[in-house]
Amino acid sequence: MRTIVLVRHGKSSWEYDVTDRERPLKIRGKHDAKLVVNQFIKQNKTPKHIFSSPAKRALSTCKIFAKSLNFPEKSIEIVEDLYDFGGESVINFVKNLSDEYDEIMIFGHNHAFTSISNIFGSIFIDNLPTSGLVKINFDTNNWADIKQGQTELILIPKELK
Repeated sequence: MRTIVLVRHGKSSWEYDVTDRERPLKIRGKHDAKLVVNQFIKQNKTPKHIFSSPAKRALSTCKIFAKSLNFPEKSIEIVEDLYDFGGESVINFVKNLSDEYDEIMIFGHNHAFTSISNIFGSIFIDNLPTSGLVKINFDTNNWADIKQGQTELILIPKELK
């Protein structure tokens, strides 16, 4: 079995004159990420492999999760292909993962994560909001072979408040 946990970055700020990659999280984004990870911890084990988009808002969200999960920050793998808004690069990344990884957690962006959740998950999501999390299980031993899986968990910050 293979499991993927998709986490969309927290709410970001547009008040700074920075590039898209450098946009930071808003205070709300940090708070929502903490709400989601605290709920995730109650029901799940810490993944052994965490990957993040290089964008500041995604990596900052990832670091909030890593701290709460007691996952070493130095073990986070930053992957350029996760700075993707359509989903094709993320899917290619996942399908090319080593089969030694059973469960992974990925931090990235919309519209990619909503699309991937709907392509591979069993529950339709209209929009995965910022700091939203989706966990999908696949009945296969090879990442290259993932197809339709079973959505096990969806965490939406607004529903946790």
